[in-house]
Amino acid sequence: MRFLLTLFSLLILSTASAQVPLSYYLPSDVTYNPSIPTPELFFGFQVGEWHLFPEQIHAYMQALDAASDRMTMEPMGKTYEQRQIWLMTITSPENHRNLPTIKQQHLTLSDPAKSASANIDNMPSVVWLGYSVHGNEPSGSNASVLVAYYLAAAQGQYIDELLKNTVILLNPSINPDGLSRFAHWANTNKGAQLVADPQSREHNETWPGGRTNHYWFDLNRDWMPLQHPESQARLQKYYEWMPNILIDHHEMGTNATFFFQPGVPERNHPLAPKRVYELTTAIAQHHAKALDAIGSLYYTKEGFDDYYIGKGSSFPDLMGCIGILFEQASSRGHLQESIHGDVAFPFTIRNQFTTSLSTLRASFALRKDLLQHQREFFSTAVKEAEQAPIKAYVFGTASDPVRAYHLVDILRRHQIDVYELSKQVRADGKTFEPGSAFVVPTNQRFYRFITGLFERRTQFQDSLFYDISTWTLPLAFNLPYAELKSFSRDNLGKAVDVSVMPQGSVIGSGTYAYAFEWKDYYAPRALYKLQKAGIKTKVAVKPFESVTSEGNKKFDYGTILIPLGIQPEKADTVRKMLAAAAREEGITSYALTTGFSASGIDLGSNNFEMIEMPRVALVVGPGVSFTDVGEAWHVLDQRFGIPVSLLDINALARLDLTKYNVIAMAGGNYGNIDSSGETNLRRWVENGGTLIAMEQAAQWAVNNKFATAKFRTDDTPKRDSVVARRPYVDQESYSGALGINGSIFEATFDRTHPLLFGYEGDKMSVFRGNTIFMEPSASPYASPLMYTANPLLSGYLHKSREKQVKNTAAINVSALRSGRVILMTDNPNFRAFWFGTNKLFLNGTFFGQTIRLSSTRAEEN
Repeated sequence: MRFLLTLFSLLILSTASAQVPLSYYLPSDVTYNPSIPTPELFFGFQVGEWHLFPEQIHAYMQALDAASDRMTMEPMGKTYEQRQIWLMTITSPENHRNLPTIKQQHLTLSDPAKSASANIDNMPSVVWLGYSVHGNEPSGSNASVLVAYYLAAAQGQYIDELLKNTVILLNPSINPDGLSRFAHWANTNKGAQLVADPQSREHNETWPGGRTNHYWFDLNRDWMPLQHPESQARLQKYYEWMPNILIDHHEMGTNATFFFQPGVPERNHPLAPKRVYELTTAIAQHHAKALDAIGSLYYTKEGFDDYYIGKGSSFPDLMGCIGILFEQASSRGHLQESIHGDVAFPFTIRNQFTTSLSTLRASFALRKDLLQHQREFFSTAVKEAEQAPIKAYVFGTASDPVRAYHLVDILRRHQIDVYELSKQVRADGKTFEPGSAFVVPTNQRFYRFITGLFERRTQFQDSLFYDISTWTLPLAFNLPYAELKSFSRDNLGKAVDVSVMPQGSVIGSGTYAYAFEWKDYYAPRALYKLQKAGIKTKVAVKPFESVTSEGNKKFDYGTILIPLGIQPEKADTVRKMLAAAAREEGITSYALTTGFSASGIDLGSNNFEMIEMPRVALVVGPGVSFTDVGEAWHVLDQRFGIPVSLLDINALARLDLTKYNVIAMAGGNYGNIDSSGETNLRRWVENGGTLIAMEQAAQWAVNNKFATAKFRTDDTPKRDSVVARRPYVDQESYSGALGINGSIFEATFDRTHPLLFGYEGDKMSVFRGNTIFMEPSASPYASPLMYTANPLLSGYLHKSREKQVKNTAAINVSALRSGRVILMTDNPNFRAFWFGTNKLFLNGTFFGQTIRLSSTRAEEN
């Protein structure tokens, strides 16, 4: 019988139009309020006939809000493209009248000081329904319309009891920008007769596709870093409610079936209590029953995991909530062939709709269990913290307080308690001072999440990871930090409410020159603003000591000099610009009274190099990793205010590249650059351009003789050697374990090199997500960033890779006639939260032109 149901489901959707009645989706044993507008009545077509745009979805939600006393609609925030992000609150009319009280009572469960006295007998559970964080996985958002209609219009005892005992938070489109792109693509390539041919244009959207947000970021990796407005708005509302279940609707390959959690048991995050897996399994029984009833194939406990805590289905597991991932085989349009028969858009929508309702049924059946889990999760977290050896984390530096500001901002958005340091602390060979350091005590309700953010982990139960294996935040920010095994609360200063951007200042007022140091995170933004205003700037390639109004001051490599005598603007105008930079970028500038330095180079020395304003382009298009290049675009455009031209990879041959002095190539495959495009790019480099080639682009540059470098390869056994036999079933696991999906490594650097200007010390942490291992340059001066002999700091690394990565170059610089090619084996802009290596990319952008060509050549013996 189940086979016949499945066959019928596929056959009914393989018609020319794949139109279905509303009854195809909805439970048949329910009556519906005729005063509530159906989707078909509102749109003029049935759900699944066309791909809905977010504006259409939201307009229908507004109509339901107006027609039903069960729901209210509120804006949460806006996307980069200024689309509104909406949240529906759905519950009984009586609950709506008492919503503030219900919310307050519910929040006591996540407060260990109050939770014991909370009465959960009649407390509603809170369920978050989230749809289509990936815009080109649209069945979720299209299903949200049906879910909202059902909850507004369904009548009967069950729905009344469900709404009485549940507060439902429905986010119909997590990623409206991406959803809009994909809906446009699918609809404009649809004919009157549906075409299931997977080679048809409808099923092959153009690069970069609709998966990501405006800057091509995967928002399903941003639940922890919170670097984008969509995530920030969503998490603010999440913490306002602290739900018990959160569901996250996705799509996967067309030849798959349907996945729901639990995922691979061995790959849950070890900080998640066992009870999370038990409740996930209990909820899964309801999904199985619902999908069995409609004959849909499904699977669990394979492929997907709950390890990276920045994903939508993993993050809740460390928040006293149960996160559930749904993955539906995609039609990637309206109808597409698969090994199971033609997959139609309405079929994919129905599975998402069905599991949305089975989630609500599970929350109703397990209400007390879920509420009790939330209470115990936080009360046991505090008890674990009391027994834990680490009592607090301290971090910060006076040399660049902005990076600490951004880290504190993440922590506070997650409602983690952070304090200013009140007394000097020495730990782990470091000294932390009041005024520049912060403390995060571990004995607080988010103990497990805090541990997940700060810990360094190199031992794992499994060697496969669906996403990255580590994300230690202080290492991501390259901030000094320490684990405190003993800690006095006397060291806690003022509690931080909202992270406040540090302010700089302008010291003195002169007529000769101003200078500011490059160590500050936003120094590049300040420099670009000055250059854009026509101010001539120089960079110190050697240190010096100069006279200021506060006495002599030592200035380091990379200091920016603004000689007033050569400026088109008056000294007062320049000072006003620097005062604005102090407020907005947090830098401190110094008036220099004389060009005669107390020590080191004088201000008129040739060791102050003129800095040309960067005119930046990024190569984009098919083959290029849209996430990697999007991260470069975002950091330049959004964070540092530098305009970026996006050059299509297929158009390089005909473009006038002389408009740019810096071209960057992010990770990806550059095989689409034809010989004419390659010739044009080579000519541009030879004439003095700076090419920054990252990850696979570095390999492309070497293979096509733009740069000189060698790469280490796998230690492959010789053909005549004996190959150890392994079980066939282990092939995927073994091959996967050899990869580096995301680990943190230690690198040593030459801070006198222009690419390392602004860095202090001699070591930094670098994020690596590939197996590209580059040998050091033949020139002793052209590998300014090198992995150490024992580089692994955190994350997974297969033993066979240890020898390959040690003592390799993270950066090599090569010359091509008058131009420079900067090879970076890693992505310095990873997911927008790897603040610690952003400056490597910015230094290449601003100072690549200043690197001496002679420094790239091998020395003669």
